[in-house]
This record gives sequence, C-alpha cells and structure tokens, in this order.
Amino acid sequence: MTATDTRTADAARALFVERFGTEPVGTWSAPGRVNLIGEHTDYNDGFVLPFAIQHRTHVALAPREDGVFRVRVISTFDEGIVDVALDELDALFPERRDEIPEWSRYPLGVAWALLAASGTDPRAVRGVDLAFASDVPVGAGLSSSAAIEGATAVALAETWGIDLDRVALAQIGRRAENEAVGAPTGIMDQMASLLGRADAAIFLDCRSLDANVIDLGFADAGLELVVIDTGVKHSHATGGYGERRAACERGAAALGVPALRDVTPDDLPRLAELVDEVTFRRVRHVVTENQRVLDTVQTLREHGPTAIGDLLVASHASMRDDFEISVPELDTAVEAALSAGAVGARMTGGGFGGAAIALVAHDKVQAVTDAATAAFAAAGFAAPTIFTVTPSRGAARD
Repeated sequence: MTATDTRTADAARALFVERFGTEPVGTWSAPGRVNLIGEHTDYNDGFVLPFAIQHRTHVALAPREDGVFRVRVISTFDEGIVDVALDELDALFPERRDEIPEWSRYPLGVAWALLAASGTDPRAVRGVDLAFASDVPVGAGLSSSAAIEGATAVALAETWGIDLDRVALAQIGRRAENEAVGAPTGIMDQMASLLGRADAAIFLDCRSLDANVIDLGFADAGLELVVIDTGVKHSHATGGYGERRAACERGAAALGVPALRDVTPDDLPRLAELVDEVTFRRVRHVVTENQRVLDTVQTLREHGPTAIGDLLVASHASMRDDFEISVPELDTAVEAALSAGAVGARMTGGGFGGAAIALVAHDKVQAVTDAATAAFAAAGFAAPTIFTVTPSRGAARD
C-alpha cells in the first residue's frame, strides 16, 4: 500500500476499535475511478474507458462472535452506527430504504445483493461489523460510491466464503446502487473499481461485459491526468440523471432497438423525424460518445495518448450542449485547462457538478493549476481542488 492507503486503512481500523471495542480481522479496499471517456453510455449498453485511481475506500471488518445474525456499519463521515438484521435486508430493500441513512445503503445494499446473487441463507453466514474510511472525494464524479461497494463486496465475499468472480461482484454493486440506493446508474464504475490495473484503463463493453486492458502510456509520454474538482456536489439519485436515462429509453423505443448501443450516427437523421428536439440531442450525445470511445481506444493503440486531445474536447462539448449535464464551473475548468496548454480536457462523471479532467504535459501541470484557480476566482466561484491521479489497482484485501 502507498502511504495514503496506509493512513486510510489505519483510520478504518481505529474507528472499528473505537466504536466496536475489538480488533478487526483485516482491511479491504477499492478505488474510485476516473472515466477517461464514455459518459452516460454504460446504461445504454455502450462502451466506456475508465481507470481506477489511487484514492481508495477502506473497510475494516470482523465477524461477530456473539452468534447474532446482524450487520453493523459505521464510517468516518457519519457518527451513527447502522444496525440491521441480515434476514431483514430483503424487507428493507428497496421499499424501506429511506429508513436508514443514504451512505449506509451502499454497503448494506451490497450485503443484500451478495446474499441474493449467491443464494445464501442470511442465517447461514456470520453477522459482521464494518467500519469505513475513504480518501475518495465525495460528489466529485470519481465514484466514491463504487469504491464503497467494491470494498464491501470483496470483504464480505471472502469473509462469507462466497466464490464469485469480479464481474459478478460488479453486478452486485450495480444492483445495490440501483435498487438499495435508488440511483439508476450503469455498471461502469463498479467494473473499473473491481478490475482496475496499474498504468492502464479498462475498455468495457457494457452489453457483453467484456473488458480489455488498454495501456495508457501517460508516464512514457510525459503526461499527467489532472483532476479539477469544482466543489459543486452532485447526486445520481436526484432527478436530472433519471430524466436523461428516460430520454435515452424514449429514443431507443422510437427506433425500435433494445438500447442506444444499436444506433449509429447514420440513424440520427431518421431519429430527428421521430422524437422531440431535446430527446434527439440526448440520443445524439450517446451515439457520438460511443464512437468517441472506440476512436480513443484505436488512437491510444496506434498513436499514443498525446493524440486523444480532440476526442476529449469533443466529448465535453457534447455533454455541455446535447446532454446538458455540465455546469458553469465545469466549463470554466475545461476552458482554463485548454488555454494553459492541456492536450485535452472534459468534464467526467455523471454531471451536474463534480470534476473535470485535463491531460497535461508534466511541465504544464502548474500552469493549468494556476489558470484554473485564477479563472474560478475571476468568475466568483469557490476555489477548485486540483490534484493528479494515477491509474491504479482494483479492489483487494490490503
């Protein structure tokens, strides 16, 4: 583990000891992710290109010794202990999820979905206590939620002796987010968090769940991936995300296809005659974004990362104008990074806030940082948080 990993794991252990009064048997962790390109394509059965980052969520765990079939969860970002009987999870999710704090629905939802997917009787496993600590920025579009889900999934699967592969665990995480939390997301985040590899991205076909490791080559090309966190918080469980997904479903239905994955740019003129203008633009973003993912993978393989800048810029323009999920702070971050010499830049994540990313030559990182900071100040925005991220390993026992 890195020094940061160690500190966060230690924080999870310390919280466990403080609140549960005993030592955990170990810690597990999973990373957040940055999506290099491919936004809102995942739930449309399309293509995405995310990579796991060095920021991680750690969970300290111990099976309960009292024979009680309950799961208790605690975190450094909430003071209360949430305590639920394992055999009550079916009643809790999804109908009664509002009875518990939103953050706790992620790990408890994973426990529920893991037991269901494996066909495990809740009284055939031991109760568990879990304590969470994280350095994944919350609300920044870096998938702090998938990091919680991934860490929980690998910890519980090992503890309970449930033998499922990483794709199955990702599907469990997605079910937890969709049904236990109520966020209509796709599977990209969970796959990136569970399958991440150092110095590489995961090229994921969200229909087949085929995943291929794509070398990024940032370091060899003298590039850094800079994250500009606007500080504008977002939530996938709010209405804007669901409205975009519904528009995608309307577009697919109008064309008589299962998902927008099956639509090509050549189909767009026909679609324009079938749907309203807003629905058309929503669909156009997804269709063109799918093509940009494919083009980015090909460009990385044939020409390296210095050649993908225009694709990143085009992706941002599509999200800003067609999908309308950017905000002024994100646009300011992208424009400032490009003006300071970034190879390319775009917002990343679900939108309505969060972070932008910029691919930047190592010797221009400070210039991009200064330009973004100055642009935010000039616009009257709160100062952004700016840092670099490194493609990193996926979920694992620490």
